[in-house]
Amino acid sequence: MATLARLGGYSFESELAIAVSCFLRHSSVQSHTIIAGAGPAGLAAALELTQHGRSVTLLEAGDMVGGLARTVEYKGYLYDIGGHRFYTKVAPVARMWRDLLGSDLLVRPRLSRIYYDGTFFKYPLEIVNAVSGLGILESFRCGVSFVNSHLFRTTPELDFETYMINRFGRRLYEKFFRTYTEKVWGMSCRTIRADWAAQRIAGLTVGALLAAAIPFPKSSKRKTVTTLIHQFEYPRRGPGMMWSRAQQVIEERGSEIKLDKAIDRVEWREGAVTSFVADGRAHRADHFISSLPLRTLIQIMTPQPPASVRTAAARLSYRDFITVLLIVKKRDLFPDNWIYVHDPGVRVGRIQNYKNWSPEMVPDASMTSLGMEYFCFDGDELWSMSDEAIKALAAREIEALRLARSADVVDATVLRVPKAYPVYDETYAESVAVIRDFLATLPNLQAIGRNGMHRYNNQDHSMLTGMLAARNILGARYDLWNINMDGEYLESGSIVTELELRELEASQPAVPRRI
Repeated sequence: MATLARLGGYSFESELAIAVSCFLRHSSVQSHTIIAGAGPAGLAAALELTQHGRSVTLLEAGDMVGGLARTVEYKGYLYDIGGHRFYTKVAPVARMWRDLLGSDLLVRPRLSRIYYDGTFFKYPLEIVNAVSGLGILESFRCGVSFVNSHLFRTTPELDFETYMINRFGRRLYEKFFRTYTEKVWGMSCRTIRADWAAQRIAGLTVGALLAAAIPFPKSSKRKTVTTLIHQFEYPRRGPGMMWSRAQQVIEERGSEIKLDKAIDRVEWREGAVTSFVADGRAHRADHFISSLPLRTLIQIMTPQPPASVRTAAARLSYRDFITVLLIVKKRDLFPDNWIYVHDPGVRVGRIQNYKNWSPEMVPDASMTSLGMEYFCFDGDELWSMSDEAIKALAAREIEALRLARSADVVDATVLRVPKAYPVYDETYAESVAVIRDFLATLPNLQAIGRNGMHRYNNQDHSMLTGMLAARNILGARYDLWNINMDGEYLESGSIVTELELRELEASQPAVPRRI
């Protein structure tokens, strides 16, 4: 594996470091941990701690566990917020999934397409399908543009647009990446940092797309680009099924999860956090783990952090999200799990077909449920629309895309999700660096997860940060901020094992922790 290989061989010194770490985990004094947020990261941290006999309290602002990966029910119809594929190369995370779900974790075929200019393109792209959709002349132009981009690369590669043009050429970028990306983020691709592309679509190139379309012998050692996988696992009744099981296990081990407990204040003094305050009650502990949005964490700290830290936090921004669940009186509409909508003529960005994720998501086999996904900012025109207006918009757009008739939509509901996506704008990296330096002065507080670290993690990456934060409390010394900074680390197609995680830990400088 590229990142771990750079860390050097597995020496006697690393063996000794692992042995010391294991001794500390089993010999350290018992302590209590407060975790803010019962999403994938927070629940993974709690599972890891309680497995080792540690006491934990999770404080969750919502009325159910799962965070952004929860499953919502409406009149018996189950729907996922954004669609969560269960696919990982991190062995400890995969084992946690299977321990919780067992045979309830289904293997599902993956089918997704891109809708552009009135045409559906298979994704991963297939040569014959792409040429058929684009036409021979336009395909030739795209090829020329691709060659030109490789002969005359643009440097420095700071923004998303430059990153994608360097790999695909301007014409393919304009057709298959720009419109959708700007829908998702609500800003020019020239403003989005290249870090986001490097993390989310690492390894996705024309060469990778061509390789994915060519059948190789099973003995081939090609790396699997996560974006291009053709099947994944998924819980029978949506990802919420797993988080409910996690809640049950944590509570059976004697720890507690308190719902509807938003954190009002984080109290601290020089060198340590002293309590998380919710509903006027101060929850005190030896260790604290936060998956709160990084901006929120800084804003609710008492006393206030230094002005430079508050300014950095205020600069962090988030993209918000609306799912409109449409219940359609049709048994089958289209075969995709989801469709990316690149057409600028409609506002919907992505469409989920929940029945194709798992048949048990839909209680009536004669019906189909669709998730129409809209990306927006809290307070903008789309976010401020009434539920009825958004339902009507979704019904019109599903017909405009010729996927279903609006007359067949028999019911709908709206779910709004604030702070769904941390934004990778021009100032985010500098802002996060300032906050990281401040948090390093509070060694009994660890930030984890997507919003907790202002990093656009998948759920398995978020769970890994939670697991490793727990292991730090048990005596390990992982630097969570340096996990997954290299896009190859968790997307390379190489399985990340327990042994490799311990090698990674042994390679890192000591991180002082206050017990």
